Amino acid sequence: MQRLIMHIPGILLLSVLLSGCTQMFFQPQRQIINSPENYGFEYQVENFQAADGTALSAWFMPAHGQAKATVLYLHGNGENVSTHFRSVLWLTQEGFNVFALDYRGYGTSAGAPSLAGAQLDIDAAMRKLLGRKDVDPQRIVLFGQSLGGALAIYYAAHTAYRANLRAVVIDSAFFDYRQIVREKLAGIFITWPLQWLPWLTVNNEYTPAAAVAAVSPLPLLLLHGDHDKVIPLHHSQELYARAREPKELWIVPGAGHIQAMASVTVRNKLAAYMLHHTSQPDAK
Repeated sequence: MQRLIMHIPGILLLSVLLSGCTQMFFQPQRQIINSPENYGFEYQVENFQAADGTALSAWFMPAHGQAKATVLYLHGNGENVSTHFRSVLWLTQEGFNVFALDYRGYGTSAGAPSLAGAQLDIDAAMRKLLGRKDVDPQRIVLFGQSLGGALAIYYAAHTAYRANLRAVVIDSAFFDYRQIVREKLAGIFITWPLQWLPWLTVNNEYTPAAAVAAVSPLPLLLLHGDHDKVIPLHHSQELYARAREPKELWIVPGAGHIQAMASVTVRNKLAAYMLHHTSQPDAK
Protein backbone atom coordinates (compact mmCIF):
# COMPACT_ATOMS: atom_id res chain seq x y z
CA MET A 1 0.00 0.00 0.00
CA GLN A 2 2.80 2.42 0.86
CA ARG A 3 4.43 1.79 -2.51
CA LEU A 4 1.12 2.53 -4.22
CA ILE A 5 0.78 5.84 -2.37
CA MET A 6 4.31 6.80 -3.43
CA HIS A 7 3.32 6.27 -7.07
CA ILE A 8 -0.01 8.16 -6.94
CA PRO A 9 1.45 11.32 -8.60
CA GLY A 10 2.69 9.20 -11.49
CA ILE A 11 -0.60 7.35 -11.78
CA LEU A 12 -2.55 10.61 -11.84
CA LEU A 13 -0.23 12.07 -14.46
CA LEU A 14 -0.58 8.93 -16.55
CA SER A 15 -4.38 9.07 -16.36
CA VAL A 16 -4.34 12.67 -17.59
CA LEU A 17 -2.05 11.81 -20.47
CA LEU A 18 -4.12 8.81 -21.49
CA SER A 19 -7.19 11.06 -21.62
CA GLY A 20 -5.58 12.73 -24.63
CA CYS A 21 -5.86 16.33 -23.42
CA THR A 22 -3.60 19.25 -22.57
CA GLN A 23 -5.58 20.28 -19.49
CA MET A 24 -2.74 19.19 -17.21
CA PHE A 25 -1.13 22.58 -17.94
CA PHE A 26 -4.01 24.40 -16.23
CA GLN A 27 -4.65 24.30 -12.48
CA PRO A 28 -7.18 27.12 -11.95
CA GLN A 29 -8.76 28.27 -8.71
CA ARG A 30 -11.99 30.22 -8.45
CA GLN A 31 -11.60 31.68 -4.97
CA ILE A 32 -10.04 35.14 -4.72
CA ILE A 33 -7.85 35.07 -1.62
CA ASN A 34 -5.85 38.30 -1.74
CA SER A 35 -5.78 41.71 -3.39
CA PRO A 36 -3.51 44.76 -3.77
CA GLU A 37 -5.81 46.60 -1.40
CA ASN A 38 -4.48 44.46 1.46
CA TYR A 39 -1.06 46.06 0.88
CA GLY A 40 -2.32 49.62 0.53
CA PHE A 41 -2.32 49.64 -3.29
CA GLU A 42 -5.14 50.79 -5.54
CA TYR A 43 -6.60 48.48 -8.15
CA GLN A 44 -9.62 48.21 -10.41
CA VAL A 45 -11.44 45.07 -11.54
CA GLU A 46 -12.03 45.15 -15.29
CA ASN A 47 -14.67 42.94 -16.92
CA PHE A 48 -14.75 42.32 -20.66
CA GLN A 49 -15.32 39.59 -23.23
CA ALA A 50 -13.11 37.48 -25.46
CA ALA A 51 -13.90 37.26 -29.18
CA ASP A 52 -15.90 34.06 -28.58
CA GLY A 53 -18.07 35.75 -25.95
CA THR A 54 -16.36 34.34 -22.86
CA ALA A 55 -16.61 36.75 -19.91
CA LEU A 56 -13.18 37.66 -18.54
CA SER A 57 -11.73 39.56 -15.62
CA ALA A 58 -8.47 41.40 -15.05
CA TRP A 59 -6.98 43.71 -12.46
CA PHE A 60 -5.68 47.15 -13.39
CA MET A 61 -3.07 48.37 -10.90
CA PRO A 62 -2.23 52.02 -11.69
CA ALA A 63 1.27 53.43 -11.57
CA HIS A 64 2.23 55.67 -8.69
CA GLY A 65 2.41 59.12 -10.21
CA GLN A 66 2.64 59.69 -13.95
CA ALA A 67 2.68 56.35 -15.77
CA LYS A 68 5.82 55.68 -17.81
CA ALA A 69 4.37 52.63 -19.58
CA THR A 70 1.99 49.72 -19.01
CA VAL A 71 2.68 46.03 -18.39
CA LEU A 72 0.26 43.35 -19.55
CA TYR A 73 0.93 40.54 -17.08
CA LEU A 74 0.23 36.85 -17.70
CA HIS A 75 0.50 34.63 -14.63
CA GLY A 76 1.42 30.96 -14.32
CA ASN A 77 -0.76 27.87 -14.52
CA GLY A 78 -1.96 27.62 -10.91
CA GLU A 79 -4.65 29.35 -8.83
CA ASN A 80 -5.49 32.85 -10.16
CA VAL A 81 -4.38 36.47 -10.28
CA SER A 82 -4.97 36.89 -6.53
CA THR A 83 -2.00 34.64 -5.74
CA HIS A 84 0.31 35.97 -8.46
CA PHE A 85 -0.07 39.75 -8.49
CA ARG A 86 2.62 40.32 -5.85
CA SER A 87 5.24 39.29 -8.41
CA VAL A 88 4.53 42.50 -10.33
CA LEU A 89 2.87 44.85 -7.82
CA TRP A 90 6.26 46.50 -7.22
CA LEU A 91 6.23 47.75 -10.82
CA THR A 92 3.55 50.29 -9.93
CA GLN A 93 6.01 51.98 -7.58
CA GLU A 94 8.46 52.20 -10.48
CA GLY A 95 5.94 54.13 -12.56
CA PHE A 96 4.33 51.29 -14.56
CA ASN A 97 0.66 50.46 -14.85
CA VAL A 98 0.04 46.72 -14.52
CA PHE A 99 -2.88 44.90 -16.16
CA ALA A 100 -3.08 41.37 -14.75
CA LEU A 101 -5.31 38.95 -16.64
CA ASP A 102 -7.13 35.89 -15.34
CA TYR A 103 -7.53 33.41 -18.21
CA ARG A 104 -10.90 31.75 -18.76
CA GLY A 105 -11.67 29.36 -15.92
CA TYR A 106 -9.48 31.28 -13.47
CA GLY A 107 -10.82 33.47 -10.66
CA THR A 108 -13.97 35.23 -11.81
CA SER A 109 -13.34 34.65 -15.53
CA ALA A 110 -15.95 32.34 -17.05
CA GLY A 111 -15.41 29.22 -19.12
CA ALA A 112 -12.86 26.44 -19.03
CA PRO A 113 -9.14 26.94 -19.77
CA SER A 114 -7.49 25.87 -23.00
CA LEU A 115 -4.44 26.90 -24.99
CA ALA A 116 -6.55 28.26 -27.84
CA GLY A 117 -8.85 30.04 -25.42
CA ALA A 118 -5.94 31.62 -23.58
CA GLN A 119 -4.78 33.26 -26.80
CA LEU A 120 -8.24 34.75 -27.27
CA ASP A 121 -8.15 35.94 -23.66
CA ILE A 122 -4.79 37.68 -24.05
CA ASP A 123 -6.00 39.36 -27.22
CA ALA A 124 -9.14 40.58 -25.45
CA ALA A 125 -7.04 41.91 -22.57
CA MET A 126 -4.84 43.79 -25.04
CA ARG A 127 -7.87 45.37 -26.70
CA LYS A 128 -9.32 46.34 -23.33
CA LEU A 129 -6.00 47.83 -22.27
CA LEU A 130 -5.59 49.83 -25.47
CA GLY A 131 -9.07 51.28 -24.96
CA ARG A 132 -8.17 52.90 -21.63
CA LYS A 133 -7.60 56.66 -21.72
CA ASP A 134 -4.97 56.42 -18.97
CA VAL A 135 -2.78 54.01 -21.00
CA ASP A 136 -0.32 55.03 -23.69
CA PRO A 137 -1.14 52.51 -26.46
CA GLN A 138 2.37 52.77 -27.88
CA ARG A 139 4.12 51.79 -24.65
CA ILE A 140 3.06 48.28 -23.67
CA VAL A 141 5.32 45.57 -22.27
CA LEU A 142 4.13 41.94 -22.37
CA PHE A 143 5.32 40.05 -19.26
CA GLY A 144 4.63 36.34 -18.74
CA GLN A 145 5.69 33.95 -16.01
CA SER A 146 5.95 30.16 -16.35
CA LEU A 147 2.96 29.00 -18.44
CA GLY A 148 2.16 32.68 -18.91
CA GLY A 149 5.59 33.07 -20.47
CA ALA A 150 4.90 30.29 -22.96
CA LEU A 151 1.55 31.87 -23.81
CA ALA A 152 3.18 35.30 -24.14
CA ILE A 153 5.80 34.09 -26.61
CA TYR A 154 3.18 32.65 -28.94
CA TYR A 155 0.98 35.72 -28.61
CA ALA A 156 3.81 38.18 -29.27
CA ALA A 157 4.76 36.25 -32.41
CA HIS A 158 1.22 36.26 -33.84
CA THR A 159 -0.69 39.25 -32.49
CA ALA A 160 -2.10 41.96 -34.71
CA TYR A 161 -1.03 44.43 -31.99
CA ARG A 162 2.73 43.99 -32.34
CA ALA A 163 3.13 47.69 -33.09
CA ASN A 164 1.81 48.47 -29.60
CA LEU A 165 4.38 46.27 -27.87
CA ARG A 166 7.79 47.66 -26.94
CA ALA A 167 9.28 44.55 -25.27
CA VAL A 168 8.48 40.99 -24.23
CA VAL A 169 9.67 39.77 -20.82
CA ILE A 170 9.54 36.04 -20.06
CA ASP A 171 10.22 34.59 -16.62
CA SER A 172 10.80 30.84 -16.07
CA ALA A 173 9.03 29.60 -19.21
CA PHE A 174 9.42 26.20 -20.85
CA PHE A 175 10.71 25.60 -24.36
CA ASP A 176 8.08 23.18 -25.61
CA TYR A 177 4.85 21.65 -24.24
CA ARG A 178 5.72 18.08 -25.21
CA GLN A 179 9.28 18.40 -24.02
CA ILE A 180 8.37 19.53 -20.51
CA VAL A 181 5.80 16.72 -20.15
CA ARG A 182 8.36 14.18 -21.36
CA GLU A 183 10.84 15.45 -18.79
CA LYS A 184 8.25 15.14 -16.01
CA LEU A 185 7.45 11.59 -17.09
CA ALA A 186 11.15 10.73 -17.11
CA GLY A 187 11.50 11.99 -13.55
CA ILE A 188 8.98 9.48 -12.11
CA PHE A 189 9.92 5.82 -12.01
CA ILE A 190 6.47 4.50 -12.82
CA THR A 191 6.04 6.76 -15.88
CA TRP A 192 9.61 6.64 -17.18
CA PRO A 193 8.78 4.09 -19.94
CA LEU A 194 5.96 6.34 -21.21
CA GLN A 195 8.02 9.28 -22.41
CA TRP A 196 6.67 8.82 -25.93
CA LEU A 197 3.06 9.61 -24.86
CA PRO A 198 3.29 13.43 -25.14
CA TRP A 199 3.82 13.12 -28.88
CA LEU A 200 0.33 11.60 -29.13
CA THR A 201 -1.57 13.34 -26.36
CA VAL A 202 -0.20 16.86 -25.88
CA ASN A 203 -1.29 19.71 -28.15
CA ASN A 204 1.89 21.39 -29.38
CA GLU A 205 0.26 23.82 -31.79
CA TYR A 206 1.11 26.78 -29.54
CA THR A 207 4.65 25.74 -28.62
CA PRO A 208 7.07 28.55 -27.74
CA ALA A 209 9.82 26.63 -29.54
CA ALA A 210 8.26 27.32 -32.94
CA ALA A 211 7.16 30.87 -32.14
CA VAL A 212 10.08 32.45 -30.31
CA ALA A 213 12.08 33.38 -33.42
CA ALA A 214 9.10 35.36 -34.72
CA VAL A 215 9.03 37.60 -31.63
CA SER A 216 11.86 39.57 -33.29
CA PRO A 217 12.26 42.47 -33.94
CA LEU A 218 10.58 43.08 -30.60
CA PRO A 219 13.17 43.05 -27.78
CA LEU A 220 12.97 39.74 -25.88
CA LEU A 221 14.19 39.28 -22.33
CA LEU A 222 14.34 35.81 -20.78
CA LEU A 223 14.82 35.41 -17.02
CA HIS A 224 15.42 32.12 -15.25
CA GLY A 225 16.67 31.01 -11.84
CA ASP A 226 19.50 28.50 -11.87
CA HIS A 227 17.82 26.60 -9.00
CA ASP A 228 14.48 26.14 -10.77
CA LYS A 229 13.28 22.58 -10.05
CA VAL A 230 9.93 23.01 -11.79
CA ILE A 231 11.14 24.18 -15.21
CA PRO A 232 14.91 23.70 -15.48
CA LEU A 233 17.14 26.51 -16.70
CA HIS A 234 17.93 24.77 -19.98
CA HIS A 235 14.44 25.64 -21.25
CA SER A 236 15.22 29.37 -21.28
CA GLN A 237 18.64 28.63 -22.71
CA GLU A 238 17.00 26.74 -25.57
CA LEU A 239 14.52 29.55 -26.12
CA TYR A 240 17.39 32.04 -26.18
CA ALA A 241 19.28 29.94 -28.73
CA ARG A 242 16.22 29.75 -30.97
CA ALA A 243 15.29 33.45 -30.62
CA ARG A 244 16.58 36.20 -32.89
CA GLU A 245 18.05 39.56 -31.91
CA PRO A 246 17.41 41.70 -30.03
CA LYS A 247 17.44 39.24 -27.13
CA GLU A 248 18.85 38.89 -23.62
CA LEU A 249 19.05 36.04 -21.11
CA TRP A 250 19.41 36.83 -17.42
CA ILE A 251 20.29 33.83 -15.27
CA VAL A 252 19.45 34.59 -11.63
CA PRO A 253 21.79 32.79 -9.21
CA GLY A 254 20.06 30.89 -6.42
CA ALA A 255 16.53 31.62 -7.66
CA GLY A 256 13.90 28.89 -7.90
CA HIS A 257 10.80 28.85 -10.07
CA ILE A 258 9.46 32.40 -10.72
CA GLN A 259 11.57 33.68 -7.82
CA ALA A 260 13.68 36.16 -9.76
CA MET A 261 11.44 39.07 -8.71
CA ALA A 262 12.38 38.46 -5.07
CA SER A 263 15.75 40.07 -5.81
CA VAL A 264 15.85 43.85 -5.48
CA THR A 265 18.79 43.88 -7.88
CA VAL A 266 16.79 42.04 -10.52
CA ARG A 267 13.76 44.28 -10.00
CA ASN A 268 15.84 47.44 -10.42
CA LYS A 269 17.51 46.05 -13.51
CA LEU A 270 14.19 44.98 -15.00
CA ALA A 271 12.58 48.36 -14.36
CA ALA A 272 15.52 50.02 -16.12
CA TYR A 273 15.21 47.56 -19.04
CA MET A 274 11.51 48.30 -19.43
CA LEU A 275 12.01 52.04 -19.16
CA HIS A 276 14.75 51.95 -21.77
CA HIS A 277 12.61 50.13 -24.32
CA THR A 278 9.40 52.02 -23.65
CA SER A 279 11.09 55.40 -23.91
CA GLN A 280 12.53 54.81 -27.37
CA PRO A 281 10.63 57.09 -29.80
CA ASP A 282 11.33 54.88 -32.82
CA ALA A 283 10.51 51.51 -31.19
CA LYS A 284 8.51 49.15 -33.38
